[in-house]
Amino acid sequence: MNFEFSEEQNMLREQAQGFLASNCSMAVVRRVLDGDEPYDADLWKKVAEMGWTATVIPEEYEGLGLSYLELSVIAEELGRALAPIPFSSSVYLATEAILAAGSEEQKQAYLPGLAAGTSIGCFALGESAGQTSPASLTTKADGSSITGIKIPVADGDVANFAIVVGRSDKGDGASLYIVDLDQDGVSRESITTIDPSRSHAKLTLNAAGAQLLGNDGEGWSHVQSILNRAAVLFAWEQVGGCDTALNMAKEYAMGRFAFGRPIATYQAIKHKLANIYVKNTLARSNCYYGAWAISTDADELPIAAATARVSAIQAYYYASKENVQTHGGMGFTWEFDCQFPYRRSKLLATNIGSEATWQDKLITAIEKQRAA
Repeated sequence: MNFEFSEEQNMLREQAQGFLASNCSMAVVRRVLDGDEPYDADLWKKVAEMGWTATVIPEEYEGLGLSYLELSVIAEELGRALAPIPFSSSVYLATEAILAAGSEEQKQAYLPGLAAGTSIGCFALGESAGQTSPASLTTKADGSSITGIKIPVADGDVANFAIVVGRSDKGDGASLYIVDLDQDGVSRESITTIDPSRSHAKLTLNAAGAQLLGNDGEGWSHVQSILNRAAVLFAWEQVGGCDTALNMAKEYAMGRFAFGRPIATYQAIKHKLANIYVKNTLARSNCYYGAWAISTDADELPIAAATARVSAIQAYYYASKENVQTHGGMGFTWEFDCQFPYRRSKLLATNIGSEATWQDKLITAIEKQRAA
């Protein structure tokens, strides 16, 4: 098992870093966070032109037909830049749902737009606080229409369509539906989160037109597969953010003087930065395992995904928190960019389920492996 990216994939990383350095500075993140725009539309257009939104979409649907290893590289760099765009919702979740469960007609209808970035998708699962399960779902379809409330939905205020998880009386208790969000039966309300650079919404569906995605009563098994794959990609995004937090802390510590010398020379700060590095490295090693599992569709994917997710949540929160602490009292003020990784770490920690949820998934996956 080779836990390293190829020369071509590392070239893609260098290209991505150069592109994002020119087009996604901290000033861009601050502008979106402080302003009224839900995401940076110009950056999104450029990212789509780079082909990143088309990475794993097969060529017959106007995609690039590359692997999840390339997508993992892109995810890490977008996380490193704290990019304020709806990439994860559209690529990790909506695209994956259609690839996994869509009919040939649905793939032909939706994947080319997703590949080109002209269409943005989102994933509507949660309905209330706490862990979602088929038994807790209240959203339900009646023929070709669906009714219910979904909150919070990442990028639900800007997406063109949503993959909605609804209750079913058949099979595993859930089904997936494609819902056009630009119709009379849908109302959207933007909601405030800890990281306004990544918009969220409340979706109210009132007999909205919907088309079944996959077979009725097979939705929950698809949800678990989609979330496992997304967990690996989110983990890479979080690891990229970990590195940004560490670099911010290091640069500030080397430039901030106290008693005539840089605070980076003090043992307490050295230990703080070293601990960040150790946690970041552990999370990255787990992400390599996850990247291998997702790219080969390995049986170990549930374990690899949960392991990567849990370690990335822990590492990102620790790195972003210690980054603020390294900046001292000034780090708590709005003028310092160290606020950005902290906010993003807290948001991503709950985006597809909390740390506790993924710890439960990890334990369950290990028990199933041992019982097999």
